[in-house]
Amino acid sequence: MTHAQRKIALVTGANQGIGRALVDSLATRLSPQDVVLLTGRNAERVTAAAAALDGMTGRAQVVGRVLDVTDRVAVAELADELAARYGGVDIVVSNAIGPLVPERTQAEQVDEFLAVANGGTDAVLRSFGAVLRPGGRLIVVASSLGTLDHLGLAVRDRFDGASLEQIDAAVEQYRRAVHAGTAVERGWPDWINIVSKVAQVAAVRAVAAERRTADLASGTVVAAVCPGLVDTRASRPWFDDFSHARTPAAAVEPLLDFVLRPADPATYGELVRDGEVLSWKPA
Repeated sequence: MTHAQRKIALVTGANQGIGRALVDSLATRLSPQDVVLLTGRNAERVTAAAAALDGMTGRAQVVGRVLDVTDRVAVAELADELAARYGGVDIVVSNAIGPLVPERTQAEQVDEFLAVANGGTDAVLRSFGAVLRPGGRLIVVASSLGTLDHLGLAVRDRFDGASLEQIDAAVEQYRRAVHAGTAVERGWPDWINIVSKVAQVAAVRAVAAERRTADLASGTVVAAVCPGLVDTRASRPWFDDFSHARTPAAAVEPLLDFVLRPADPATYGELVRDGEVLSWKPA
């Protein structure tokens, strides 16, 4: 079997919730010769999740792999390994997110949360973007919170048209301001998740700006995708009304419809929800 015949997919943060549902649905939609890597930080959970999803007739192979996305060296090494073994990857979905609960202060949680959600996104975009095969998909699971209208004017321009390095610097400025207790007075939102989501979408836009010409020519897609409100362990502490929330299994279907359909240039580098582009800038 040649590399071109076998699709290689990878999902981070995949041992539970949306990530696990993504792996399950991808394995169903891809062919038996294809491989889906289920990754996460917890070795026991990764092993159990991969074992539960692998070995079903007519589905892609599911392989568990421990990966801490905050470890940039480990991310780069896995990307290099897959490039050497398979000639690259075809689908990469960055879904890892750190814990965030109302009972703890922002300062107590900001370091780990940003390291996973934003440091991890940056590492995946850099390392797996380099080994993405033509026609591939490089996707970050984000949120409708990730648009500039959720930021005040004082900090909005730090993300608009910014490079990955500039975005990293802005996130670090925010992290330090949270610890100093000056974030709100400096114009930052009072919830970590807003800054994190805007930075994720900005990072996708930065990478897309560099790759656009070649990617559009080859049918490759780089984008952020919003699954909407999903009833998960991570979302339950923050929302009271789940009457319109999706289950993880339901939420990933339109997301994967977008991933697996032919490339649409109008969605390239954008934040997409249910196939529609969400405006990056306020109207």
